[in-house]
Amino acid sequence: MPTAIAVTGADLVLPPADPGTPQAAVLPPPETRSLDASLADMQQLLGRYGHVVVICPTAAPTAVEHRLHAVRALLESDRIALVRTDLPPLGAAVLVRQLRQLAGCDFSPGVLASAARLLAHYIYAGAVLGSVSRLDRVPVSLGSHLKGWLPGAHFAVLAGPTPQIVRLGSGSGGEALAGPEFSTELLLARGQLQTDWPTTTLVPRWRIPGPVHEVPLPASSPGWWGTGKLVEFAAYLPDLHVLHQLVSSVRRETCHWCGMELIGDRCGFCAAPLPPAAPPPPDPGTRALGPGPRAGGHGPAAAGPPGAQALGPGAGGAAGARALGPGAGPARAALP
Repeated sequence: MPTAIAVTGADLVLPPADPGTPQAAVLPPPETRSLDASLADMQQLLGRYGHVVVICPTAAPTAVEHRLHAVRALLESDRIALVRTDLPPLGAAVLVRQLRQLAGCDFSPGVLASAARLLAHYIYAGAVLGSVSRLDRVPVSLGSHLKGWLPGAHFAVLAGPTPQIVRLGSGSGGEALAGPEFSTELLLARGQLQTDWPTTTLVPRWRIPGPVHEVPLPASSPGWWGTGKLVEFAAYLPDLHVLHQLVSSVRRETCHWCGMELIGDRCGFCAAPLPPAAPPPPDPGTRALGPGPRAGGHGPAAAGPPGAQALGPGAGGAAGARALGPGAGPARAALP
């Protein structure tokens, strides 16, 4: 039985990537749904799927977060995961679709919930803006603010994985947005800004093959970006096989608090962090020998256990990186 993926707004539900992509459950906003009705909705999802992973953007109204916490507390259920994301609306919708794709695979609910942080690192979410004067979710320099007052100024802004702002047009210094080092597809959502920069410049620069897909602009995008004069974009991994391999290659742990399976350093269901790794036990042979010879001495105490020098302290990490393949570096950075 697949884990249910629920969202806090219809804007987070993109068309399925393929016929096998499960649908997402849309939770109505608190102002349109009573608490009793929200409890009934969640009970129905739990009864049908067993576990529910709710994706809630950090930009969502506070009332939405409060309602989710109230529902989980009143149901006293440890089968509901509340996953927050800092991605802009279109990027968050891409993340939700990727989780929907993976929900139909063999991943446990705990791995699916904690995989959101990993997948977000591989989504290049941004927009072309007519102004950055009201942009407060991406760091904006004073120079960019001042240039925003120039007539016809446009800016290419990358919200993640690494924030960046580039002024477009002549005199911009030739700076370019840092793009992905892996094959992606591009999704566009057009607002009130008239520009083809994403398709004419970004696509060849980021070496994006295939057609560019367009969807309606999410209703929350103008508020997130601080202006309605924008074209929002997101470059992402579209292949389910690649997504499955990416998540499968990360070492799995067991949450010491709720017992759920997880990847990374934090449980997606109870948010408990992994405890620090226990120090290695002392070598019994060293205890038997007592203080033993000093540095440069001879005997077992100086030589150490067989194979220790060959492996070295970083052997485990290197093996994990090899298992991940080309994406090992970014994956470990996304899951510190």
